[in-house]
Amino acid sequence: MKRFALLIPIAVLILAFFALGLHRHLTLAAFQASQASFDAWYIRAPLLVMGGYVALFMLLTLFLPVGALMTLIGGALFGFWKGALIASFAAVGGATLAFSLSRFILRDTVQRQFGARLAAVNDGIAKDGAFYLFSLRLAPVIPAFIVNLAMGLTPMRIGTFYWVSQLGMLARILICAQAGTELAAVRSLSDVFSPGLIGALTLLGVLPLLARQALGRMRRTPAVR
Repeated sequence: MKRFALLIPIAVLILAFFALGLHRHLTLAAFQASQASFDAWYIRAPLLVMGGYVALFMLLTLFLPVGALMTLIGGALFGFWKGALIASFAAVGGATLAFSLSRFILRDTVQRQFGARLAAVNDGIAKDGAFYLFSLRLAPVIPAFIVNLAMGLTPMRIGTFYWVSQLGMLARILICAQAGTELAAVRSLSDVFSPGLIGALTLLGVLPLLARQALGRMRRTPAVR
């Protein structure tokens, strides 16, 4: 019960965030309208702005699918390379925080209640979890915050989760950071992630998993004499 008590302040923060209408400021148009003010603030206090950006990125991505938007903002504020670097570590830091909270608060209860039903899932994650996670990270099929929480319920090691997330998120972060440097030309996130690009990223993410499964089948198939 003590662990579940940690959900109370988190739930209060989330409710307050929406009750105060702060979510209405999490739009591309809202940032574009205020970009000049943010740029001036960054010139006056660069470390404060970078620190605030990282903290806000990590907190928001605990419960909202705003990683792409925050990375666009990072590219616009800090430039391509610096924006991509800061956004990368902020995104993976937030993902790892969500993963850790899910594991600490929920995993024991879920595994105790549904352990028998989850046995196959646990085995699959133990064998191919890194490949599954890489595919999910690269292809924007499932919102990242759901992936973070779900993976926290599995036996995946936190170190594996961290480095696979860092690698799997990199392509999308670079794309968004580059788009952020030309923010005036971006009207919506669909301008950044076209269907063709999403398909290419999905294929790139699935290929390692397919290769792993094909190799496993080849090893199980007896050689023909």
